[in-house]
Amino acid sequence: MKRNTIKLVLPIITILCGLLSCNKYLDVKPEGFIDEEEAYRNESTVNARLNNAYISLASSSLYGENMTMSTVEALGQRFNLVEDNKYYQVSKYNYTTAESKNLMEQIWKKAYTTILDVNEFAEGLDKHYQRAGLSETTRDIYKGEAIAIRAFIHFDLLRLFGPVYKTDATNIAIPYNKTTKSGTLKLLTGKEVIEEVLADLKLAEQLLLNDPILKNGPMPGTIVGANNFMRNRNYRFNYYAVKALQARVNLYIDDKPTALLAAKEVIGVSNFFPWTTVQNAVSEKENPDRVYTTEMVFGIQNSNLYARYNDLFSPALTGANILSTNQTRLNEWYENNGNDYRFNPFWVVPSDGSKTYRTFIKYQDIVDKTKVYRFSMPLLRLSEVYLIAAETEPIASQALEYLNKVRNQRGILSLSGTVNMDTEIQKEYRKEFFGEGQLFFYHKRRNLPNIPNGAANTGNIVMSKNTYVVPLPDSETQPRQ
Repeated sequence: MKRNTIKLVLPIITILCGLLSCNKYLDVKPEGFIDEEEAYRNESTVNARLNNAYISLASSSLYGENMTMSTVEALGQRFNLVEDNKYYQVSKYNYTTAESKNLMEQIWKKAYTTILDVNEFAEGLDKHYQRAGLSETTRDIYKGEAIAIRAFIHFDLLRLFGPVYKTDATNIAIPYNKTTKSGTLKLLTGKEVIEEVLADLKLAEQLLLNDPILKNGPMPGTIVGANNFMRNRNYRFNYYAVKALQARVNLYIDDKPTALLAAKEVIGVSNFFPWTTVQNAVSEKENPDRVYTTEMVFGIQNSNLYARYNDLFSPALTGANILSTNQTRLNEWYENNGNDYRFNPFWVVPSDGSKTYRTFIKYQDIVDKTKVYRFSMPLLRLSEVYLIAAETEPIASQALEYLNKVRNQRGILSLSGTVNMDTEIQKEYRKEFFGEGQLFFYHKRRNLPNIPNGAANTGNIVMSKNTYVVPLPDSETQPRQ
């Protein structure tokens, strides 16, 4: 097989899984779909079809674990792992091992299956929205969500499997699938993939110009007796999520002016995504919203969240299985600052004596099982938008103001105008996005030559193309027999 093509022989999703139990407030009752006609029979079936894309995003293969809590975090040197741990080899960038290959295969296959699904949804929507009883406005919003999801996944696949963009943007990367057919697609360069991502985001932005979030904000909660599918917009790819992703993508390619414009548009409506409170972050012990869902510009609900927590971070796990962090590194990251909302509330020495060191409890279950933020996982947050603005704002005083806004909302003091902004922004990425899969991508974007060794008290790992660029899975690069 030629190196510049890739196979996308993936199953077409035609049978929908049941909705997440935590998605009841989205007011959708999915049904099993046998064919396209059934899938677009009425508004309810269309809603369920769209909801399936979000269920796929929340799978353990993607953002329900691998792309947030485990695999990509291991790449970012978050953990101090023993050799028997499932993520040890990937944390050492040993990509040729069976363990590493399996993890990357999971990500790759689920990602492209989900992309194929949203492509089918968008195409079917255009053909059948009238028969389903949808207005053109609703059709555009739904299609905008689907196109944005496609861009979102492709961009993360580029960040993981693609070249270091800062130095090798024209190197071969991944395919960009905008079709509804299985088959062989040409591998594009990193630059070509970015062009496709930005084009999709522009299209999604146009389709979402009537998104109710523009006038009403996310509209959390439900109204009894009403159709609530258009509520809770920060759990769907809304207009401002598209702007936040545009900011992230443009920063990745070092187009700082464009990134700043997109970031400012979200910052301009920051009242829609209010910062967490001291009461929630520090005082509340039984039912804290540890992922700060009010600040979430876009996130998912993962019905398996607490099962994943128990499998990855629970103090009951053995030393070989727990994803634990070197305590010296932990103190270093948080600068031994107990006032930081992200330190003591998220890192606790178990009271039962099962571990003598701090364990990560950000995704631990709460007492009240009815809380709407239970199962929530953020994928785009207001704090990141402020950090993007801090990195791209050419006026030094304003850039510092953006950075200090994040710090102040996490309980720590403002910095003076004499600090090194790159250093301080990097510190915030380490603190802010633990368990969210962003640190490795930060390292790769900046092409940092050295990063702290997560398995040691001191010392760095020398990074290169061989460590930053994850090889494409064997199943997609080797000829099929």
